[in-house]
Amino acid sequence: MPRKFLVVVDDSPEFDAALRFASRRARSTGGRVVLLRVIPDGSDAHWSGARDEIDRQQREEAEVLLNRLGEEAAERSGAPPVFLIEKGDPQGAIRKVVGEDPEIKILVLAAGHRGPGPLVSAVMKAGGAFTGRKLPITIVPGELTESDIEDLA
Repeated sequence: MPRKFLVVVDDSPEFDAALRFASRRARSTGGRVVLLRVIPDGSDAHWSGARDEIDRQQREEAEVLLNRLGEEAAERSGAPPVFLIEKGDPQGAIRKVVGEDPEIKILVLAAGHRGPGPLVSAVMKAGGAFTGRKLPITIVPGELTESDIEDLA
């Protein structure tokens, strides 16, 4: 079984460093990249018709984004990535997918130069309880260059 590197796809500027690092590590270890996009859960039941349309649009946008990023991940890692789309909050989605896939061996997150984002902060606060099982978490500085990543991964 190849080891899988989970990367949470978000809109942060440092996300690219996490994707590049995970892809390079996957290539050097014979692993695969798992790209997780989390869609916020809408709970306005009285707007269910509009909510359904918003959900459909968000899912479509997530699929387009994952396909675009998947090309880069495949080129860098040498293997097609796994795409996952979950609804809810990022922490819950991470716990869910990690719990469902024992081949996910490492969670890769990136931190910005202005400090950790909400996911990195949650990881630091919760420690090993964050994912619900023993899982190494790699926090990549968002300002790493391509050369830095090549050297480290």
